[in-house]
Amino acid sequence: MTAFKKILVVSRSTEHCVNVLRSGIALARKCGAKLYLLHIIHDPFNLDGWNLPTPSFSDEYEKMTNKAREEIEHLVQAEKAEGLVIKENIEYGLPADEIQNAVESNSIDLILMPAHQEGRFEHFLFGKTTDAIIRKLPATLMLVKC
Repeated sequence: MTAFKKILVVSRSTEHCVNVLRSGIALARKCGAKLYLLHIIHDPFNLDGWNLPTPSFSDEYEKMTNKAREEIEHLVQAEKAEGLVIKENIEYGLPADEIQNAVESNSIDLILMPAHQEGRFEHFLFGKTTDAIIRKLPATLMLVKC
């Protein structure tokens, strides 16, 4: 088995990302690795050619992300208190680009991302991100079933 020294957990601030973070924490502890947590903030409603007002989608997205962020922050603080090294970073932009930048700038060995049965709303927001990342990736990718 490859010894991973730097593990990146990608957070899209959904409930599934909490489960991925838990897996990342367990692997980082087992491997003695440094854990990087990348929060990606992007506006899924700022799409080319998208001219319709979407207040209900926007409100639902905000509720979903706020709840997940609270749980993620609680988990990170608890693990830091136990001595795990976790570097958090927040980036604004396209997920595939921001993940690639984080991997290259931090020499990441392993990336953890959620792999789950998406609801229609999540598929609309994040559907093509994983495919785009896999095509560009210079590191090992682990999809965590949620």
